[in-house]
Amino acid sequence: MRVLAILCLGAPLSLVVHAQDGLKPPSHKPATVNPVSGHDWPDFLGPHRDGKSSEVGLNFSWPVVGPPLVWKLPLGTGYTAPTISAGRLFQFDRYGDEDRLVCFEATSGQKLWEISHPTDFEDMLGYDNGPRCSAVVDGPRVFTFSAGGILQCVRAADGKRIWLVDTTEEFGVVKNFFGVGSTPVVVGDLLIANIGGSPEGSPPDVYSANGNVLGNGSGIVAFDKKTGTVRWKATDELASYASPVVAKIADHTWCFVFARGGLVGLDPHNGNVEFEYPWRAKILESVNASTPIVVGNEVFISETYGPGSTLLRVRRGGYDVVWKDELRTRQKAMMLHWNTPIYHDGYLYGCSGRHANGAELRCVEWSTGKIQWSEPCAGRASLLYADGHLISLVENGTLLLMKANREKYELLQSVVLRNEAGRRLLQPPAWTSPVLANGYLYLRGRDQLVCLDLTTSEN
Repeated sequence: MRVLAILCLGAPLSLVVHAQDGLKPPSHKPATVNPVSGHDWPDFLGPHRDGKSSEVGLNFSWPVVGPPLVWKLPLGTGYTAPTISAGRLFQFDRYGDEDRLVCFEATSGQKLWEISHPTDFEDMLGYDNGPRCSAVVDGPRVFTFSAGGILQCVRAADGKRIWLVDTTEEFGVVKNFFGVGSTPVVVGDLLIANIGGSPEGSPPDVYSANGNVLGNGSGIVAFDKKTGTVRWKATDELASYASPVVAKIADHTWCFVFARGGLVGLDPHNGNVEFEYPWRAKILESVNASTPIVVGNEVFISETYGPGSTLLRVRRGGYDVVWKDELRTRQKAMMLHWNTPIYHDGYLYGCSGRHANGAELRCVEWSTGKIQWSEPCAGRASLLYADGHLISLVENGTLLLMKANREKYELLQSVVLRNEAGRRLLQPPAWTSPVLANGYLYLRGRDQLVCLDLTTSEN
């Protein structure tokens, strides 16, 4: 296996450096003291990959124009959300022919460092050619996974590269419609990724193969997070756009991967597969992109091209179906495209619908799949939960504030953020999930990242 220390310089493996054990915040001090009981957001969809924040003391009494703007930054191309750790914000985007990870001071937007590698990725359907996977922060290390399949680890302190693997070349990945879009997850000393490799001599892309792509045992791969070497490989499943999640159920740790063909439940420590549950639409142009939600010993998955949603009760060696949408009915509990639903007090909140026209915000009972309420939305939307509220970013750039109310749709405010000239700050498509860290809300539009103040302090 080829693990490179530095892609551009071709440095030998002996030059790989290991990161320090701790990471100190930037020396610059925030302009204001934040009284909110807050926490970092170091991973995709937050600390637990469920889109939920435990912060309290946030200010939800917004002026008509929305929460105060702290700073805004122009971005490259891509759909990645920022991640925040120890006062630093990590943003992974494409600039020209380079994929670039940039580190900023989280509360000021001041640039601290950057690192890049070359890319020639082109989206097969003409969408954005930038990264889809958010940076993952693991203490002193930061991991990125590009649309073209470059998986790397750098030092959070200064951006120096530790290791890099070209997974497309290494595992024979047949190009999918939108490239790589499943954010890897850290478990102990492992980094687990949905790779989906194929045998040597396979067609170059999914269209050339007419959808008939074979696996080669590298559907899910665990890398040593410090060196990039492969620790285990599992399944012939192909890669999806849903990110893996890890959960402790009873005395057993699980990793759930909603892969291209369905849900895989396995042991993250050794790759032993407990079960595989088929769940994918039959049409070629379909993807699984919504990250699984785990509550107790139950796992919820959803897609928007056909089957819809299902809830499984998992056990060692298998599963039981609690409920599932009927394939031949048009009324599905949820048909989630790329957003991940929020679980709160026995109910799921999410945006159902394949297209902007016809998208609906919904509340669904977890245990039965019964729709509690459904409200038309101006487009597909991502949600974030914080302190009894749902913060939603609609793809047209509109920011919604709602109560997490299972009884009814309770909209508190709808805001279109604008600059001094009246132009929308968040240009469509705003397909990136909101991020909340230490009282600050981070939102991404097509070409700009904004930081909003949700603290109760005077600015």
